[in-house]
Amino acid sequence: MSELPPQVNAWLVIAVGIWLQALPFLLLGTIISATLTAVLTPRALARFLPRRTALAVPVAGLAGIALPACECASVPTTRSLVRAGVPTAAALTFMAASPAINPVVITATAIAYTVHPTMALARFVAGLLAAILIGLGWIWLGRPLRGVDDGSHGSATDADSCTTHDHTPQPRTVSAMGETFRSEFAHDFIQSCGFLVIGAAVAATIKVFVPTAWMQAMTSNVLLEAGVLSLLAVIVALCSEADAFMAVSLTSFSPTAQLAFLAIGPVVDVKLMAMEGGAFGAAFLRRFVPLAVGCCFVSALLVGTVMFPS
Repeated sequence: MSELPPQVNAWLVIAVGIWLQALPFLLLGTIISATLTAVLTPRALARFLPRRTALAVPVAGLAGIALPACECASVPTTRSLVRAGVPTAAALTFMAASPAINPVVITATAIAYTVHPTMALARFVAGLLAAILIGLGWIWLGRPLRGVDDGSHGSATDADSCTTHDHTPQPRTVSAMGETFRSEFAHDFIQSCGFLVIGAAVAATIKVFVPTAWMQAMTSNVLLEAGVLSLLAVIVALCSEADAFMAVSLTSFSPTAQLAFLAIGPVVDVKLMAMEGGAFGAAFLRRFVPLAVGCCFVSALLVGTVMFPS
C-alpha cells in the first residue's frame, strides 16, 4: 500500500475504516430483524395498536423502538400489517420508524458520533417526529394501498411485494421459523454489505477527491448542504445500522446536514422506492415520497436547529 499515491492510500484507509466500524452493527441489526420476522406475525403487532387511526399513528411510531426491522423487510411487513387490520397510516408510520429509531441504530449512532454525543438523541427525536408526521399526513393525503386495502379482487399475496424474500405463509413450527430466519438473514446481510461498500467508497471519495472549493460552495447554506446530503442518502441506500459511520466521516458538513442524511436514508432511498413501487404502484410513490422527504427534511432541520445551534 505504501507504493500507492498518497490520495489512494487515504481513500483506502477511510473506506475500509468505515466498512469495518459499521459491519458489527449491520450484522447485529440483520440478526435481530430476521429473528423478529421469523418469530412474530403481523397480527401479533396489530393486536397492540388502537383501531382509531389518529391514536394508532403515534403508538406505531413508538413500536419501532421495540421492534427493529431492516429496511428490506419494511415493505412486506407494512403490507401484512394492513391486511391484519392496522390502519394504513399507522402501518406506514411503523415502516418509517422501525429502521430509524430502533435501539441497534441509535446505539450505532452514539458510538459513531463520539464527537457529537447528542447526535444519537437528535436522530431518535427527528426519526420519531418524521414517522409520526408521515402517518398523520397520510390520513389527509393518502389513498388505499393497491391490492391490499383497496377492495380489489385478486389482490397479490404478501410474497408479491418482494421478489427476493420468501413470504409465503408457513406453519409456525420451529423448523419453519428457522428456515425463515436463514432466508431473511442471508438476503438482508449480503445486500446490506454491498450497499455498505458503495457508501464507504462514496464517503471516502468525497473526503479525499472532491475539491475544497466545491465543498465550501455546498456547505455555504444549511438548506443547501442538508439538501445535498439528503440526495446522497437517497442514492447510496445504506442500511440504517451502518449509515452513521458514513455520515460522521462527512466532516465538511454541519451536524444538522448530517442529521438530514440520517433522517431521510431509512425512509426514502432508491432501493426502498423500487420495492414500494412494485408492491403498491406508482401512484403510491407519487404521494408517499414527497410526503416522506418533506417530513424527514423538516424534522431534521427543526431538531438540528435546536440541538446544534451554530
